[in-house]
Amino acid sequence: MAIGFSVGGSLGTVVPDKGLSRSNEPIVIKSQFGDGYQLRIANGINNLKQSISVSFATRPKADIDDIVEFFELKAGVTAFTYVLADSNAGSSEESIKVLCSTWDQTWDYDDYYTLNATFERVYEA
Repeated sequence: MAIGFSVGGSLGTVVPDKGLSRSNEPIVIKSQFGDGYQLRIANGINNLKQSISVSFATRPKADIDDIVEFFELKAGVTAFTYVLADSNAGSSEESIKVLCSTWDQTWDYDDYYTLNATFERVYEA
């Protein structure tokens, strides 16, 4: 499978620009005791909160409109599969389920726009 995600239709698989960023935050329950001792435990079996910031810079308006329509159809509720390069395995790819509930468009010039979006990783079947 190619890096990116499928929006279907004539656009097919959409590949974001290079330079995406991926943030990781383990969700941990902590108990602090009076003597400075701290007890930590993972909160759940999938306790790694991840978000990925992607951009689609200076693309034709029709392409940006197709991506936005895809995000609007998912409405931040329905997850989709996103494929990214696996940083731990060289040229391998990793498929994850994500939601997109935040995106913004910028008009660049003429009929070209930029779209920035944030994907939140979800753990579901």
